[in-house]
Amino acid sequence: MKQSTLKNRLSGRPGRHRGLAVFLPIVLMMGALGQPALAVDPLYQPQLQRLMQVIGSLYFLQPLCGFEEQDWRLHGAELIELDQPNDDRRQRLTGAFNQGYQVYARLYLECTGSAQQAMGQLLEEAATLSRTIHARNAE
Repeated sequence: MKQSTLKNRLSGRPGRHRGLAVFLPIVLMMGALGQPALAVDPLYQPQLQRLMQVIGSLYFLQPLCGFEEQDWRLHGAELIELDQPNDDRRQRLTGAFNQGYQVYARLYLECTGSAQQAMGQLLEEAATLSRTIHARNAE
């Protein structure tokens, strides 16, 4: 290597980024190898989370309005078990259930006409979501 070329590289003159262009991809690749692979959510994850939120809302509303035919908490737990999610997805699904419960717990202290109307809409939405998830993802 010529003395002037070596001097230019050391002094930061033209050509100094050439070594970085070779070295940077190697460093990035080594960093990526040390990272755990992230799980990819199934395509139905958003719909399932919404369904869990709806089930949580129904778990609050039905007993409030005197209907206890369904154990929505049990239905939600069974749905999660059937899906066999990893820990992250399990926490998100459980969180969605709890969020659905808490939203209506803040809104209603007693059964009102709007609580009954909300319950009817939630039952319809749960049925629609269930059908959609099944139709798009059944094996």
